[in-house]
Amino acid sequence: MALIVYSGGLDSTVLLHLLKSKNEATEALIVDYGQKHKKEIDFAIKNCQNLNVPYNVADLSTITHLFGNSSLTNKNEEIPTGNYNDSNMKSTVVPNRNMIMISVATARAIAIGTNVVAYAAHSGDHAIYPDCRNEFTNALDSVLRVCHYDEITLYRPFIDLNKSQIVKLGAELGVDFKQTWSCYKGEDLHCGKCGTCMERRQAFQEANIPDPTIYQQ
Repeated sequence: MALIVYSGGLDSTVLLHLLKSKNEATEALIVDYGQKHKKEIDFAIKNCQNLNVPYNVADLSTITHLFGNSSLTNKNEEIPTGNYNDSNMKSTVVPNRNMIMISVATARAIAIGTNVVAYAAHSGDHAIYPDCRNEFTNALDSVLRVCHYDEITLYRPFIDLNKSQIVKLGAELGVDFKQTWSCYKGEDLHCGKCGTCMERRQAFQEANIPDPTIYQQ
């Protein structure tokens, strides 16, 4: 059984469905860290309700000011456009974000007697986000195993997959991709120009699966 760190995005929604298909989804932790795209939280809650997965929303937005000038959280910084691996996308890094969220999730997992924390980092994240790389996840898994009386393990089944492979898996699991949110801008529609929108669009193309997303451009 696993507690999933769940954003409402495409990758973590596929992971939620994967856990549910194995009857291993104990609970979801949804995190408000002051992100501009709070719309993803609404999608996360709706998907948990539809799948009958218990969830909690952790409000960490009060410490956002400690995270520096990430364009994901700072209202004065513009979300960059361009490919996901472009250097300007580094402005979207929220320092130590995954460590913080997984730490909170681990505490919750311990509290409810679950010994697995799951999150959906994948190989496409490695170029931009240090806390999605194998080196980080392997080290953190080792830490979780000794952080409490009983071992906690970090389940990251997508760490060596690309996003198109995740889309294919999601299609096999019957994921309604319309009920996922990726865009960092958090407007009414996906912008189609930020790195995560472009990566989403490319993943459907490479997977040869129709993209149900409506983009502004």
